[in-house]
Amino acid sequence: MLIVAFKLIASPCLIGAVSLAGRRWGPAVSGWLIGLPLTSAPVLFFLTLEHGTASAATAAQGIMLGGVAVAAFCFAFAWADFYLRWWATVLVALGAYLLAAWAMHMLVLPVTAGAVLVLIALALALWRFPPLREHISPTTPPRWDLPLRMLLATAIIVTLTSVVPLLGPRLVGLLSVFPAFVLILGTFALRQQGATASAAVMRGVLLGLFGFVAFYLIVGLTVVSWGIGAAFLTATIATLAVQGATLALTK
Repeated sequence: MLIVAFKLIASPCLIGAVSLAGRRWGPAVSGWLIGLPLTSAPVLFFLTLEHGTASAATAAQGIMLGGVAVAAFCFAFAWADFYLRWWATVLVALGAYLLAAWAMHMLVLPVTAGAVLVLIALALALWRFPPLREHISPTTPPRWDLPLRMLLATAIIVTLTSVVPLLGPRLVGLLSVFPAFVLILGTFALRQQGATASAAVMRGVLLGLFGFVAFYLIVGLTVVSWGIGAAFLTATIATLAVQGATLALTK
C-alpha cells in the first residue's frame, strides 16, 4: 500500500517538474531527467525493506534489463515521429517496447552481463539515432497543458497498479519499466513543437539511462553483501556522477 501511495504522489509531481524543466532548458533536458530512476529506485527501496536484500538483487537485475525495452521505445519513437502521425508513432514505439521487454524477460543473465547488454543497446540507439538538424522553436503551452500531463501520468500509474496483481509473473515483468512519463513527454512535444522536439526528448532519455544502469548495477552487485543503506547510497552517488557526465551531451 505504501508503494502505491508513493507512486500516486510522485507521478504527478515528477511529470510536472520535468515538464517545467523542459520549458526552461529544452526538451532534451526533460528527457535526460526522466532517464533517472526517480520512481523505480524508491519503489525498489521499499520492496527491499519488505522482502529482503536477496529479492532486491533479483529485482534490480530485472529492472535494469528493462532499460533495453525503454531504449527500443525511444529509438522507435524518434524515427517514427518524422514520418507518421502522432498516434501511429505512439503505436510503433509501444510495439517496439513490448517486443524488447518480452525478449529481455526471457533472458536470465548475471547482473554484470545485463548491464553490458543495456549499455550496448544504448550505444547502438544513440549511434543510429536520427539527426536533429532543425531548430526547436519555443512555445507557450495552454494553461491546461501541465494539469493534463499530471492527470495522464497518474491515470497510467493507477491503471498499471490495478492490472499488475491480475497478471502472471512474466507479464508483470513486461510492465515493470513501462515508459509512462517518456510517452507523455514525447507525445506532448510532438504535438506542440514537432518531430525534432520529441526526438530530442527521446535522445535525452537515452543519455539519462546511463545513470539508470549505474544505479541498478551497483544495487544488484552490493545490496546483499553491503546492506540496504550502503548499497543504495553508493548507487545514488554513482548515478549522479554518471548523470552529470552525460548532461553536456544533451545540447
